[in-house]
Amino acid sequence: MPSLPPRPSLPSLHSLRPSNRGHAAGPKVPVPTARAIVDCAVYVDGVRLPGKYTHSAAIGEVRKRGEGFVWLGLHAPDEGQMNGVAECYGLHELMVEDAVHAHQRPKLERYDDVAFLVLRTVSYVEHESVTTANEIVESGEIMVFLARDFVITVRHGEHSGLAGVRHRLEANTERLALGPSAVLHAVADHVVDEYLAVTGSIERDVDVMEEEVFSPNHHVPIENIYLLKREVVELRRSVTPLSTPLNQLVQGADTPIPKAVRRYLRDVQDHHTTVAERVAEFDEVLSSLVDAALARVTMQQNMDMRKISAWVAIAAVPTMVAGIYGMNFDNIPELHWQYGYYIVVGIVASVCIGLFATFRRNNWL
Repeated sequence: MPSLPPRPSLPSLHSLRPSNRGHAAGPKVPVPTARAIVDCAVYVDGVRLPGKYTHSAAIGEVRKRGEGFVWLGLHAPDEGQMNGVAECYGLHELMVEDAVHAHQRPKLERYDDVAFLVLRTVSYVEHESVTTANEIVESGEIMVFLARDFVITVRHGEHSGLAGVRHRLEANTERLALGPSAVLHAVADHVVDEYLAVTGSIERDVDVMEEEVFSPNHHVPIENIYLLKREVVELRRSVTPLSTPLNQLVQGADTPIPKAVRRYLRDVQDHHTTVAERVAEFDEVLSSLVDAALARVTMQQNMDMRKISAWVAIAAVPTMVAGIYGMNFDNIPELHWQYGYYIVVGIVASVCIGLFATFRRNNWL
């Protein structure tokens, strides 16, 4: 019998499925540095030069002229974008890392000829009532790189825009002619002014919470006080550590700050001290409100226990009498008397009414 030709093999299910082998996600396409640049300008004698500059062309123009400085503004740059700026401006890699990842405490550091200042920004979140809000304070960051011929501001957070600061400085050419340190002062002054505005709004919330806690016949959940206290703690973490960098700037330690700018920085330092003191007061007041709310809850629990105890005492009288006359004995006094039931009910009712009146007179009920 002649042999049959071999049956052609069918493709397996695995071979019919689309394969991802060899098609893994490729390297991430770098985003141009220009995407992170909010504004880039060259200033000479306090006047902005006309035209648009890239970050590299701007510093090249300043160094070709031998005068003026660059103000480069960035918003939330990634590592690749920040590395591109660092190559042009000679920034240390540790500064680049801090600028990209944010979440830094306020500080002032110096790497060679570049000073690095970190500022925490805060913004007040509007809400209908402090007792129903989920968030009151929103925080962000601004980093300032300061050198002789450039100042770079890197901000994180949507509320920390510096366009208004730039416009005000450009309108004051005399101040801007002081150089990059004038920009640093303007940014620090703007941040501290925002602190003042936020503390003013939080003060109103603290006053409302205080009134709610001490209002009669009004219950305030302790969780609401804890929420406000948490927001004050976040504000304190942004405000308090800035005192050391501001003191270093005022003293001119490790920073190329002219004496004229240091005078303005003293005013910023005074405002910051005022804010720090107010935040500390908020923290103390809220701690007192927590204690008051806990005391109020404890007092309410004691009152509830007194009411429960009073009703239990009243209920114990008929329970006791019913327990005695419910025993299975034949020789119980007045058990077979015609009017015994009515007399016992009357005595029980009289005792209960007497106990109720006594407890009511003593404010137990």
